[in-house]
Amino acid sequence: MAEIGIIFDCDGTLVDSMGAWHDVDRTLCAEAGIGLTEADADAITTMSLEEASAYLHEQCGLGESTAAVMDLIFERMRAFYANDVEAKPGALAFVQALYERGVPMAVASSTSPDMLRTCLDRCGFTPYLRAIVSVDDLNTSKREPAVYDYARSFLGTERANTWGFEDAAYALDTLRDVGYRTAAIYDNDISGTCEALIARADFLIPTFEALDPETFLAKARA
Repeated sequence: MAEIGIIFDCDGTLVDSMGAWHDVDRTLCAEAGIGLTEADADAITTMSLEEASAYLHEQCGLGESTAAVMDLIFERMRAFYANDVEAKPGALAFVQALYERGVPMAVASSTSPDMLRTCLDRCGFTPYLRAIVSVDDLNTSKREPAVYDYARSFLGTERANTWGFEDAAYALDTLRDVGYRTAAIYDNDISGTCEALIARADFLIPTFEALDPETFLAKARA
């Protein structure tokens, strides 16, 4: 039987942080007297941090430069990750259970490397992961499979036996299109409605608390 591996997204999947990411754009714009439209919010959702910062500066008029916007976002989110972020209910227990069963795991995220490490350390995930990879490490985004393939290189598994756990519909498309197995966890309608996630994933996880490790492994190895 081929070994399976798992690549987890971080924000909105393992940790409850997407609300903070969505709020920081609106908060910074509100403080500057700028109102974000729903179209702006939808566009930013699929962007890397650098892309979102450029959009907020160039399209919305925030900050003196893209770099200045990135600095503002980094300052707010670093504080959040260091002091406030929490794991999603049941996520750490699920990861621990898979680790005890010998399943190799990694994280692939759109969050910058320093904040990503801070977040995973705070929430207790780091000891169970073979790799922690950011799109910034490869100068890419989750619209391309490179970050998943790089994370998978630490697992030693084939795409067809590697599961990507994601809350974002567009990231599930990337995984599915190149042959990964996909598990969707619902976080919010901005990242993906339940209907959008179901259409893109092998199965939808309502919460980690509702996902028995043995049940998942039986399905994954079927």
